[in-house]
Amino acid sequence: MRDSLRLQAGIALAALAFAGACQAAGSLDHNRYKWRDAQGNLHYGDTLPAEAARLGYEIVNPQGLVVKRVERAKTPEELAAARAAATREQAARTEAEERARADAQLLAGYPEERDLRRAQQQKLELLEQQVVAARISLRSQEQTLADSLARAAEVERTNRGLPEAEAKKLAGLRQQVDNQRLAVNRREAERDAAHENFQLELARYRELRQAAAERSGSR
Repeated sequence: MRDSLRLQAGIALAALAFAGACQAAGSLDHNRYKWRDAQGNLHYGDTLPAEAARLGYEIVNPQGLVVKRVERAKTPEELAAARAAATREQAARTEAEERARADAQLLAGYPEERDLRRAQQQKLELLEQQVVAARISLRSQEQTLADSLARAAEVERTNRGLPEAEAKKLAGLRQQVDNQRLAVNRREAERDAAHENFQLELARYRELRQAAAERSGSR
């Protein structure tokens, strides 16, 4: 009887030991968190403290292999720098795309260099006509102003005060002349800028044609 009781007790103890071993093994049969604290000390755990989420952590499998890495949270300065970098990259991509479209349109629009040069010359002639027209208008307004100033001077020589209406008209003529001078300057600047741009456009056209010819020759 006593032997039977001892046997049953032994079986129960063995069962408890086996259950404890299974439980211990089961506790490691899942992914865990791995992180280092602010002092650099390594930690493992089933839960993730706030410090680890801030400093960054890894998820490791039961074999200790990293299955996922989460970088530390970026500072406001780092976030701002990242946004600025992304903006610059996007601007560079947009510029490259626009340049590629412009290059394609340049080649498609002008099969030969003489076609491009003819179109440029026509545009320059139109701009020059606008400059000439602006200068003619300026000379006309300057003459009108000169005549009005002469009449005003004649009035002053007779010791008569210039009527208020005439004074306002004279001031308006001066303003018109000033505005027209600015218009002439703008027209001239547009013409000169177009001439410079056309030179750059022609150089780019030649580069593209040369590159296309080299690609065709290498085939």
